[in-house]
This record gives sequence, structure tokens and C-alpha cells, in this order.
Amino acid sequence: MMEFAQQVPTGSELQTDVCIVGAGAAGISLALALAGTGLQVMLVEGGQLHPDAASQRLYEGEVADPAAHSPPAFYRQRRWGGSTTIWGGRCVPFDPQDFECREYVKDSGWPISYDEVAQYYAGATLLCEAGANRYIASEALAANTPPPFASPLGHGLTADGLERFSCPTDFGARYRERLLRQDGLRLLVGANAVDIGLAPHGSAVRRLEFAALDGRRFFVQARAHVLAIGGLETPRLLLASRTVAPQGVGNAHDVVGRYYMCHLAGSVGLLELAGPPSQVRHGYERTPEGVYCRRRISLTASMQRKLEVGNLVARLHFPAVPDPSHGSSVLSGIFLTRRMLSHEYSRRVSEMEKLSLRQYARHVGNVLRYPHDAIAFLSHWLFHHSLAPRRFPSVILRNRTNRFSLELNAEQSPLPTSRITLCGTRDALGMPRIRVDWQYARGDIDSVARNLRGIAEGMAASGIGRYQFDAERLEQDLTCYGAYGGHHIGTARMGNNPKSSVVDANCRVHGVANLFVAGSAVFSTSSQANPTLTLVALSLRLAERLARELCDRAHDATAAVT
Repeated sequence: MMEFAQQVPTGSELQTDVCIVGAGAAGISLALALAGTGLQVMLVEGGQLHPDAASQRLYEGEVADPAAHSPPAFYRQRRWGGSTTIWGGRCVPFDPQDFECREYVKDSGWPISYDEVAQYYAGATLLCEAGANRYIASEALAANTPPPFASPLGHGLTADGLERFSCPTDFGARYRERLLRQDGLRLLVGANAVDIGLAPHGSAVRRLEFAALDGRRFFVQARAHVLAIGGLETPRLLLASRTVAPQGVGNAHDVVGRYYMCHLAGSVGLLELAGPPSQVRHGYERTPEGVYCRRRISLTASMQRKLEVGNLVARLHFPAVPDPSHGSSVLSGIFLTRRMLSHEYSRRVSEMEKLSLRQYARHVGNVLRYPHDAIAFLSHWLFHHSLAPRRFPSVILRNRTNRFSLELNAEQSPLPTSRITLCGTRDALGMPRIRVDWQYARGDIDSVARNLRGIAEGMAASGIGRYQFDAERLEQDLTCYGAYGGHHIGTARMGNNPKSSVVDANCRVHGVANLFVAGSAVFSTSSQANPTLTLVALSLRLAERLARELCDRAHDATAAVT
């Protein structure tokens, strides 16, 4: 059953077993996993079924350094389906070393092991519609698939890891009918959580307060309450709920909102590969079931430990788009039409806005000189990306020179000074807005540099090619676009010690028996991976534990009565 907040009378107090706040990837996965358990579940979304400007404005806030981080309303969608309505679909699991306490990554280590999460990756991959749970090229690709390079990579390097791509799946659209068919599941749209009402003793949630943009307010009482509202909204709601806990719910030790992570990313250096371009496969492969995949270069786990570096992956990438010397009609066309692109990509191709008229003319010349390349690209993009049910993930161009940059996605170490706080302004519902102060450590840049030196040495030793980068401008290359996209990680991190974490190993808020957090806010570290696959896996894990705990309690209560 789906209802809208306008149908709920002001002052109502709704009852359920599990109240899930937020209908994005985490919330919908959790609701689907709880279906059929016999529990009554309510899934509440603050936005509308479709894009709504008034709802989206509730995400607005402040940024300490606008050059370092995009406005808080970017990369997020306050609507049914959440940010899966705009994501790119990249699915990548975390690696075993990501869960370890590594002395060279300060404040690293999860209270759970890789194996405890890995068992849920199959279900997560299925929900993300990314095919089979195979993220190793030798296992996922057809046996006759050529290797990425003519020669094997050098010692300490691997290109066997895969990223798989979802359609990309809009969870709200894809699973709406399935949710509606579930007995005991109630869907409520347009209701925004504005307060976590603790019981007077503070050790349990008495009820959650919700508000609609038309002014009505009502409450939900549940045996378990789950916040699945993302890495920025989760600390906002916890910090703003101060009636019983003056510092905010779960914030007795001033940890809520701290350890905010994204990823360090950028296109860095020049890789000149040996041999003919025909022997290099730098684009997407398709698995036997038709899923797009792409191999990445990285140091092996043992080499990471030896060099004492954080996790990092690299993809072969085309040269800088704004520089017309690349001679590509497609890249010049992208640059000339950059204002029509999404925010993420337009700012990546606008780093050299102050080009001379001669440089602009060279871009136009590239387009006119090689029109057939541009036409072929546009045709492919139209039919295989824009109109295809499973989209070709990104721009891949034929490389005639065997010269590439490396596109990096690097782990950011958790910093307590990188944080989300509340600011003085309020939104239309009276909620304090957030202030984002994203920071990274100098050691993160040094870690990337050591990673790249290891990649360069491995490439040279194998005879595959030569990689060079400018260490003096590495920090600029990694931060010129600011924090990477919508990877909002770590603001309610998982740990055993309440003095340095917000939730325990079961995603329960320390000291609050029936309050849980689902999503990337609970990640203890950021890995090299996009967060969606792992946050879905953790949501499936949480659903299993909630079902067991609540159903066991109900059984015990029944047994006591009889």
C-alpha cells in the first residue's frame, strides 16, 4: 500500500514493527529483505515520486570551502528511489584489506570482517542488476577474452579486478510494484523525518516525528527505527534531535558527523604503452549475461602492505579534454558542449575555461577535421547509452597513440576534523541546515604518490610501458574537482568504541536500543570502491539481524503469555 503524507491527519501516531526512513538504495533493499518475515514494515520517503523542487531545496546547506566540495544539494535526490535515480551504476566490492586495522591508515579497521560482508554481495549484485557476483576478470569474462595488455603486468600489480555496471537501476522505479505486492509493507511518500523522540531515559526511541511541506506533522512508533537517508542527512537528523540528548542523538562523545570521507580522484600523469594500440584493451567488456564490465589496475594487497599505502585503482583514460592538442573531434565536441553536461562532468572538462580564441578555434578545427569520428561516437552514444535499457557506462574513445592518463579512485583516510555540522539557517520544515567541512590528510596525497610509483615500477619491469607523473602537481590533480561526486561516507561510522564511532557492529546507534543506521554513513573506511554495492550488502545484513531479533522477541513474548 502506498500513501502520501497529505492523507495522514495531523497529530496521528502510526504503529509498525520496523520504520525505515528513506527510500533509496539502502531503504528499499532493507524493505525488500524484510518482506515475508511476518514483520509490519513502514518505508517512509521525504520526497515525492517524481522530482520536486521544493523537496530538493530541503537538501541545501553551507560548504566551508566551495572549491573543495559541491553544494550539499548536488549529487543527491530527495525523491522516491533516492540518488539511484541519477547514479552511474558502477558496482565494486570492498577488498579484504579495507576491513583490517592498518597501522599506516590512521583510524582504520572495522568491527566486522570482510567475510561478514562478502556473503551479502551476491544479493546486493542481484538487486543492483549487475549480473553475477563475480568481480575477477578470469572468473567473469568469457575464456577467450583477450588480456588488457600484450604482456603480463609486473610483480605487485594486477588488472584482474572488475567493476560491474548496473543498468543503472533506479531502485524506486524498478522495485515499486514488487514493494506494493508485499503483505505487511506500508509505503509513505512526502513525509520528512524531523525529530528522533527519545524516551526520557534516552536509551530508546519512543517515536519519530515527520513533517510534510503542507504543514502537517505526525508520528511513527516502531519496535525498530532505521535511518537510511544518506551520509549527509543522517548526521543532520541525529544532531538536530536534542530534546532529550542536548548534544544530539548518539552524540555523547561528539562523534556524529565526524570522519566524513569521499574519495580522492582525478586523471593523473602520462602512460605511454609499448606495442601497437590494437593490443591494448582499455574499454568495456561484456560478460556472457550482457553486463558491462571494466578492468582496473591496482597494487596487490601484499604490495599495498609492503609500501604502506591506502587502496587505489586506476583506469586507462583519455588526455585532458580542454587541451585541443589531443586532436580528437569527440573530446573537442565534449568541451564545446560542456555546459549541457551534468555538473559532475561539466566541471571536469572546464578546468581550463580561460582558453584563447586560437585554442577554441583548434577545438572547432578538430571537430571539422574528423567529423566521421564524432558522428560514429554520437550514433553509438544514442543507441547504446541514451536509448538502451542497459546503458554503455561512459565515454570510451579509440586511442591511436597508446598514450593515456590514469584515472584514479583513491581511498581517503578517516579524519575526525572532516565533518558535517549544523549551521544557523533553517529549511522550510524548520530543520537546521548542514555545514560541510570536507578535509583530507596530506598523507592521503603521499599515499597516492607511492601507489603511482609502484604502478610505474611494475609497468616498466614488465615492459608494458612507461608511466610518469608530476609529484609537484599531484595534489592539484587529485583535488581540482573537489570531493568526488556523491560518495558521502563515514559520518555515523561503525565501531566497538562509542568514543570513536556512532553505531556498533550491527549498525545500532550506541546507547539507543532500537535505532539503527543503514547506508554508507556507517562505513569505517572508504576503500577504493563506489559505496552503493557495499551499502546494499550491509542493508541485507541488517535486515537479517532485525528479522531474527524482532521475531525472536515476539516468539519469547508469546511463549511467556502461554
